[in-house]
Amino acid sequence: MSRWQQQGPLWCLAPPTVEPFPGGAQIPPIGVVEFIGGTVLAATPQLSYRRLLEALALRGLLVHAWSYVPGFDHQAQATEAWRCFRAARNTAGAAALLPVLRLGHSLGCKLHVLAPDGGRGCRGLAAMSFNNFSADRSIPLLADLAPRLGLRTEFSPSPEETLRLVGLHYRQPRNLLIRFGTDALDQSRRLIGVLQQRPDDASTLLERPGDHLTPASAGLRQNLLGAWADDPARQRQIDRLADQLSGWWLGPASQDASN
Repeated sequence: MSRWQQQGPLWCLAPPTVEPFPGGAQIPPIGVVEFIGGTVLAATPQLSYRRLLEALALRGLLVHAWSYVPGFDHQAQATEAWRCFRAARNTAGAAALLPVLRLGHSLGCKLHVLAPDGGRGCRGLAAMSFNNFSADRSIPLLADLAPRLGLRTEFSPSPEETLRLVGLHYRQPRNLLIRFGTDALDQSRRLIGVLQQRPDDASTLLERPGDHLTPASAGLRQNLLGAWADDPARQRQIDRLADQLSGWWLGPASQDASN
């Protein structure tokens, strides 16, 4: 699948064409994925998260992935991403009416829950490996170097302020939090604790095997050396994740995502 197109800071991928018809018709999108990746990986989502995003496109979802360089002002970046996704929907013609799945990985989850609309503009949020650590914890040596260099040493909002803002202003009831078993950076349990204190919350925590980088599978060996060089188990893991994401989002709020 190589139909990625760049539109400003967004990388966009439409569902594939129907085969084997010559020049086959495009599969009608069933929804839009608004994706924000994590630190380091976020600049090239069409590469870093290629397998997962292409798997979601194969399931009929139009993918909009935001490319950005993480900074210290997370609220400003959350607002920037939200505006970028909204502008893309407003210029998408009939696709502007499609329901939205917000999808984040690591820092991208934090940016989604800080969106100015409080999560109202989507059918649900899927947050993989929610990461809300302090700057000192996220950036090695920052605590030692920052005072000497005169740098800001904490994210805005801070970890505790982020959770406070979620409790006060985040209004999306449907949230799927995904924690991978050996992920030492994951803070999904803290987030779901805040979400579930809200009235009418329908958030779910799903535990899966893997680690913090499980969603970020680019399939580079397959691209370079062909299908024989790839690990089939890795692709099956990504396909299972894509099935659970799309199944949860399409199903009723009471659907068990772990089925």
